[in-house]
Amino acid sequence: MSIHIIRKDIVFQPDSSRVIARFLFSSEERARLLITRILALSGQEQHQELSNVFRKYAKRHRNILRIFEKHFQKLAHVLHEMEIEPHSLNTTQKMLIGSYFTMEYSIEAAAFFNPSIVADPDQSRLGFGEKRVILSFRATGEGHISSIVFRSAIIDQNSAIIVEPPGRMLDAPEHVRNHVYKKKTFLAKLGEMHNMENAAYPVIAGKLTETFTYEELKRYVDETRKEVEMDQPGQVLLREIMWLASSHYEMDFSLDTDISERVIFPIADTEKRGIEDARFVQFTSEKDEAIYYATYTAYDGMSILPKLLMTRDFYHFKVLPIHGEIAQNKGMALFPRKINGKYAMLCRIDGVNNYIAFSDNINIWRDAEMIQSPKYPWEFVQIGNCGSPLETEAGWLVLTHGVGPMREYVLGASLFELNNPRNEIGRLSQPLLMPNRKEREGYVPNVVYSCGALIHNGSLIIPYAMSDYASTYAVVDLAELLKELTNSRVSAV
Repeated sequence: MSIHIIRKDIVFQPDSSRVIARFLFSSEERARLLITRILALSGQEQHQELSNVFRKYAKRHRNILRIFEKHFQKLAHVLHEMEIEPHSLNTTQKMLIGSYFTMEYSIEAAAFFNPSIVADPDQSRLGFGEKRVILSFRATGEGHISSIVFRSAIIDQNSAIIVEPPGRMLDAPEHVRNHVYKKKTFLAKLGEMHNMENAAYPVIAGKLTETFTYEELKRYVDETRKEVEMDQPGQVLLREIMWLASSHYEMDFSLDTDISERVIFPIADTEKRGIEDARFVQFTSEKDEAIYYATYTAYDGMSILPKLLMTRDFYHFKVLPIHGEIAQNKGMALFPRKINGKYAMLCRIDGVNNYIAFSDNINIWRDAEMIQSPKYPWEFVQIGNCGSPLETEAGWLVLTHGVGPMREYVLGASLFELNNPRNEIGRLSQPLLMPNRKEREGYVPNVVYSCGALIHNGSLIIPYAMSDYASTYAVVDLAELLKELTNSRVSAV
């Protein structure tokens, strides 16, 4: 039996006009030359050039002076080397220098895909049968660098999504704060990533205090480089130490931003090539408090690092790496509540099969058990999750993706026991959603993919990406889907 699925007409497409202002820096030598040229201009010329910048860009960014000031402050070390005291420069000079070290970046020029969906913390002033939701997307721009962006919408009683018009003034976080590290856990995570049998390890381990900041760690690493004759393994270790340390941070967005204007752009070294596939979930704590988590993958161009994003209000976010032996691959998806007193996570540690893990700590995951392997032809290559499980009376509903011939990605669905989600109750024998003629053309052909769905008024709302280019959504009758799953009992893996 095939499940009746209703594709909706709404399409979320890339919009190249949505830009953020990024710091632009190539080298210290070029920076010194550029600053010298700027300061060689007459006062009138400096004023005129800054006026031209304001005329072109002030309406494209919220408080562009603040952006220029922030980027000017990042040049303190260059100015120091040039024997220029920052306070000796006037406001026009500072802002003009800041503008030359700023560039616009179109965050979603290339693709707008892999969505997830959660209920908005604010459910006030809604009509009968309506729910306010937050959609997250992976936005990709120049150089294929990915970031996380949001849209606000309302689902009406008939499962139609009405999306609020996005704001035009995109903003990076107003404040970013680094983490305070604990020596024991930091060295444990490092041990999972790197062989410690080299001369640099005992030196750097001896320098670490019980707690330390990013700046202190950088000093310890610099000291170690000078004290130890560095071989290749030692150089790699010190690079990975700084790489790991940069992955903890907190960020705040200005309260005057719309959620569609908040961009979580790569900040840490671990993320410099992109933030991929955030799977948001509304987690209910044992105190019945709502916390929003997202598992995502950070990519630095060579290695991936699973990370955890946490927020209560979508203004303040905390980011930390996911530790443990199984935190080595993509596609981790957190259950929306604890099960038998433990956090639970879906994962795919071997790239082929679905696993489940349990932990007492939300960002430390040690062991996993396989709960699904490819069974049907459309999932023979691999099977994985498409977001966090959804709790129903019949069991945990898990949307899956399967990869078959010609690397075609399709969506499936499975059902697992509520109290013991190791046990699979049922699995669709046919795909729930396959790319149609319209959806199969794109940046990565023949792919439909989702990072999370939501249940509303007896319907399953599935936002999904079309061939890694744009996104849309579909609706499935939940009762029909659960009936098919409970009637399709599966044998143990």
